[in-house]
Amino acid sequence: MNSKERTLNNNLIILEKGLVIESFGNASSRDDDIFYIKPSGVNLMKMKSTHMVSVRIHDGKYLGKMQPSSDTPTHLELYKKFPEIGGIVHTHSVYATAWAQAVKPIPCLGTTHADYWHGEVPTTRELSDKEINGAYEKETGKVIIETLNNLNFDPLDCPGILVACHGSFTWGKTIEDAVKHAELLECIARMAWMTKSINPGIDPLSESLLDRHFYRKHGPDAYYGQKSE
Repeated sequence: MNSKERTLNNNLIILEKGLVIESFGNASSRDDDIFYIKPSGVNLMKMKSTHMVSVRIHDGKYLGKMQPSSDTPTHLELYKKFPEIGGIVHTHSVYATAWAQAVKPIPCLGTTHADYWHGEVPTTRELSDKEINGAYEKETGKVIIETLNNLNFDPLDCPGILVACHGSFTWGKTIEDAVKHAELLECIARMAWMTKSINPGIDPLSESLLDRHFYRKHGPDAYYGQKSE
């Protein structure tokens, strides 16, 4: 399966998983200095892999006749800043978006969360009027980067973020990883909301348990799963 086919396939997967309502979402895949993203405002069920738009990372120019997704400048900023990212997903999934609309980070309350995020799922600050009325989608990418930098988070240790009043962006080494993180983020957001409903005063997970669960999967001495031959 080539990169355009993978991009289309994963856009269909986030739709099938219920992470995308109508056209509120997209998935992109990086291939060296190009990334592929769906065209703007086109029904996914009618698209072919050849409809995926190629965008050059070094200058943002796109190839072909179709306009890329309106969120393309956000994806572009992240690909330019983080060469380790190979795929990005944006959704307005219900529970994650509820936390984003509340402008609240999702606290790490249990080991399910700790298996994939080394700490809370952060929320960006709200964009200023100047940012909203300017290059809005580019500024969205910049505020994501600003938030990660301010928290000193490695993007692969924090594979997703909430954009205040908007929705979620997730990423990974591949587009498949980014989709997995989008699904996990929605699950984590729902469980955190339910946990807070049961016990509003619950404390975040202890640092020792957080580290144990995260690093057993992602650390230099990770032992979870099978070793590759």
